Amino acid sequence: MSKIDLIRILKVISNEWRALILLYLIENKEAYVGDIAEALNISFRNTSKSLSILAKNNLVQSRKNFLRRYYSINTAKFPNDLLNFLKSVEL
Repeated sequence: MSKIDLIRILKVISNEWRALILLYLIENKEAYVGDIAEALNISFRNTSKSLSILAKNNLVQSRKNFLRRYYSINTAKFPNDLLNFLKSVEL
């Protein structure tokens, strides 16, 4: 990973909502947007927007099940050291 990539990722997760969403997904493996919003007390709109930014930067992935979109950590693209650090953080 280049320094530029690392800086980009750190900028993305420096947002409080996005960081909380990542921590939630690490703990819960996969979740629907509405469940994440409710659990973290963030509006559905802000949760959806944050997930979109995380997905655009390959930090989360999604799958569609009927009308719902479920998100999870994109372990193939997420830097291992950063993922391990986030796993050590307690909510």
